Amino acid sequence: MTFVAKFMSVIMFIAAFFGFYGNDANDTEEAYLAAIDSIAYENTIETAIPQTEIYDMIVDHYNSPLAEGKTEKKAIVIGYDGCRADALTIVKDEYSGINTILEDGGSLNLAYCGGVNYPDGENTQATSTAPGWCSLLTGVWAEENGVYGNGQPMKPECKTLMTDLIEKGTIDSASFITKWNGHFSKKDSTYINEKEYCEENGINVAFNKTTGNEGSMIKAAQDLKKADCPDFTIVIYEGTDGNGHDFGFSMNNPIYRTGFGHNEKFAYDTIRTIKARDTFETEDWLIIITSDHGGFGKGHGGPTIQERMIFVAANRY
Repeated sequence: MTFVAKFMSVIMFIAAFFGFYGNDANDTEEAYLAAIDSIAYENTIETAIPQTEIYDMIVDHYNSPLAEGKTEKKAIVIGYDGCRADALTIVKDEYSGINTILEDGGSLNLAYCGGVNYPDGENTQATSTAPGWCSLLTGVWAEENGVYGNGQPMKPECKTLMTDLIEKGTIDSASFITKWNGHFSKKDSTYINEKEYCEENGINVAFNKTTGNEGSMIKAAQDLKKADCPDFTIVIYEGTDGNGHDFGFSMNNPIYRTGFGHNEKFAYDTIRTIKARDTFETEDWLIIITSDHGGFGKGHGGPTIQERMIFVAANRY
């Protein structure tokens, strides 16, 4: 058993002993708004950016001129699956992916998923994993990409930025790293059609299914240590989502908070690997940490502010 697994066993035992499971009566909208106000976001819930705008940030990065002394563009999205925007109340000074970005002069903004900001009407797509990441990777909502919820393959005519940028000659390679079967490992997976398209046409997108969060971090590190590492990488860590489903999406839940801490450490190690590259000083890196959705009670997919609001930490923009 790994150290992380042993640590989680202890935390789960403590939570079970004290009876912390499921819905949190103190997880009110008022408490959530107060927590958001205490975080140094550069915008407000009313001016939150759509999740789809992250796509534009990435594409603009590749299409912008190289800065002086830089010879190559690279980008990575580090995903915290199921991470609520109020989780950033517990960002630490050390071993934090988000704090590393902010210390480097990066930005921190609120964003929204579900197709519409809170409280402007009902969701147009579920605040769930598949539609969340698909909206980011395609730059459009479910009305165009066809992914309204989990278990729905993306429309064949729709492509993610990974495939599109390679076909346009903007980048040479991309890598998708995840432990979740629902992305590209089942018949009804979101990107199953794109995965087959890439394989049939020799498009250099690697779809990497791992055995766990540590496996995802290890695979990302292996890729990033290569001299010819992928030009674009998305790696998803699921500490917050897994712990939320099992024990409750709440910042009053010690297990959910622990899941956030694990994500932060994995992201910190990932960014440290990037900065240790021999060619880092001549590479123009865009580093983004974001989430696909939040959570409420022991689930997500619905219209609450706790589910709709996410965050975007980026080393530029």
